[in-house]
Amino acid sequence: MPPLRESGTGPEAELPLYAGQYRLEACLGAGGMGVVHLARSASGLRLAVKVVHQQYAADPEFRARFRQEVAAARRVSGAFTASVVDADPDDDRPWMATLYVPGPTLAEQVKRNGPLAPAELRRLTAGLAEALRDIHRAGVVHRDLKPSNVLLTDSGPKVIDFGISRPFDSDLRTETGKLIGSPPFMAPEQFQRPREVGPAADVFALGSVLVHAATGRGPFDSGSPYIVAYQVVHDEPDLTGVPLELAPLVGRCLAKDPLERPTPDEIMAALRPPSYEATAFIPAQRRAAGGEPSAASGPDTTTHVSSRPYARTRPRTTAKRNRLVAAGAALLVLLGGGALALEGRDTPERPGTTARAAETGAFAPWQTTLRTTEGSLPACAYADGALYCSAQGAGTARIDPDDGRLVWQAAVPEGMAAADPGSGPAVPGGLVHTAWTTTRAAQIRTYGTADGAPGWRADVSAYQTGFGQAGDTVLLVPPAGPVKALDAATGDQRWRRAVPGHSRPDFGPYNEETGLLHLFEGSADGRTTLITAVRPRSGEVAWQRRLAGNLTPAATVGSTLFLTSTDANTQTDAVVRYDPRRGSTHRVRLPFPLSEPKAAVRGDTVHLLSRGGTLLAVDTRPTTVAADAELWRLETGAGRTSAPVAAGRDRVYFSSADGRLFAVDTAEGRVLGQTRPRLRGGKLGFAATLPAPVIAPGKVFATAPDGSVFAVDAKDPARW
Repeated sequence: MPPLRESGTGPEAELPLYAGQYRLEACLGAGGMGVVHLARSASGLRLAVKVVHQQYAADPEFRARFRQEVAAARRVSGAFTASVVDADPDDDRPWMATLYVPGPTLAEQVKRNGPLAPAELRRLTAGLAEALRDIHRAGVVHRDLKPSNVLLTDSGPKVIDFGISRPFDSDLRTETGKLIGSPPFMAPEQFQRPREVGPAADVFALGSVLVHAATGRGPFDSGSPYIVAYQVVHDEPDLTGVPLELAPLVGRCLAKDPLERPTPDEIMAALRPPSYEATAFIPAQRRAAGGEPSAASGPDTTTHVSSRPYARTRPRTTAKRNRLVAAGAALLVLLGGGALALEGRDTPERPGTTARAAETGAFAPWQTTLRTTEGSLPACAYADGALYCSAQGAGTARIDPDDGRLVWQAAVPEGMAAADPGSGPAVPGGLVHTAWTTTRAAQIRTYGTADGAPGWRADVSAYQTGFGQAGDTVLLVPPAGPVKALDAATGDQRWRRAVPGHSRPDFGPYNEETGLLHLFEGSADGRTTLITAVRPRSGEVAWQRRLAGNLTPAATVGSTLFLTSTDANTQTDAVVRYDPRRGSTHRVRLPFPLSEPKAAVRGDTVHLLSRGGTLLAVDTRPTTVAADAELWRLETGAGRTSAPVAAGRDRVYFSSADGRLFAVDTAEGRVLGQTRPRLRGGKLGFAATLPAPVIAPGKVFATAPDGSVFAVDAKDPARW
């Protein structure tokens, strides 16, 4: 029968009264993807019925994921899980009914009564190991084992919530740039290589769950999920408070290398003989709305790797960083802090590379460290055979692109930060341009390319961040009024006029080939976007067009303009291709929404890189069938990323938040190579924008959170 609707003003104002033939009696709990209700079967059997949120019901990808959850839950139904009774993933509101399991979650038990006693902890360890053994035998990886997904019953623990779990034989690709899992209970490989996650990740999560049960905190404990993510990948777990007889086993579960973790069978073997003095845990029943006992039912995934012997004789309880593993997490952020001025050139990436390069005439990788402040990263530009970089604290500098030698350096205005920390200096007409701002002031400073001698300066405080470079012209856009254009070589005014149809346009891409700068401005209702192509030297409008959608110009190829389209949830859902010569528009809908992607275009292909590291290649040719528009997608394992840069015939480069430089083969959609992380003091911080790599003949330049500018040979990324 069709679901009946309730009314109200809460987040679940349209809760259904029925799921299939089951009348929903009380709400047991709610999560990010759905609500769990208490219901009864025709025979009176109590059920926990999960009904997905309305906004996800219309999402084809979510429905596919929910079908996977139902399939996984059915495969593992048994003594250690909540058995599936019925489900309909194709209903207007997809739902799944499992047997109702009375008992609190482990999270609730620890919160109310404190850590478990040693005997209870031993019983929990054995019960969860048995549960994981059965789940893995069914060919499923849970991937989100955590205290709130463990129910404590008089017959032992039950594992619930298979919402992100994946069968071993499933090829469903659900990672679309979003972090999958709960950071305090995720394994390092879930941050680094999410598509390679196996059953060993569940064993790592088990170790974290046991530390929480024994101490009330996790082995990697911080109020910030960003720091937790870093600790999981880099730090040793803190096992203080874990009973001594269990600490070595828990430490093995938390090994960084999946191959060093024990299997569930090995965990059970380590606990023999059974601890019969550990009496059954009989919890007090929770009460749902209306007085009914309740239990939540929950979602997510797991994977398998065989174990190696555990080499350590006792657990390490200090948080000593002994290696810099490539974290690649969707949560990793950039480091703050730093000092002034500039350090000398560092040693090469690998010992001996300079000597070998001198013998063979090959390029030798180098690294130069700039002492930046406020956690800023250097941003660079390559022009006329030279590399120019700027950053808060370090000012503006010219660096020799062949060996990293500092040629000259100009101090930054005191207290000022780069106006656009994601872009390097502009180098028009023999001058280096940098723009600096504070909350109240802004100025442009110029320097001679050869010696860094000061050139002209301009106070642009009235424009704040409304200024940009287009060829040999500087354009200034005030909050209201006409646009002003300056000669980049002299600072003299070229023209001052309003751009027809615009009140305060934003800067889009400048096309050196056509000599056009693209300005854009969205309508108040977000339904249309006005695009104007301007000749910067004269202010003449070459063409203007209002296009449907909330669009942002991303790149140009020839005269063709490529734009990204944003939906009502600020997710990018399509790529739009506009040809001003024909006045034609072609819209390519993405297979799934992406979070704040940046674009690089090569020919007819747009490469979209989301903040979470998903790289998607889309064919935008008007003749392409919609189903074939996605050429490939790649989960890079990177956390926050820079904009991608297309180079050569089949390369895309980008940087990640931990300072790694990536090279991707765009013909095959695979990572060719990556550099090591470069964090400041091994710590994490935050930077709003990551500068993109800079391409030069035979080499690639990038910057990192430790303030370094480095260069690598573009020919062989596998050796980076």
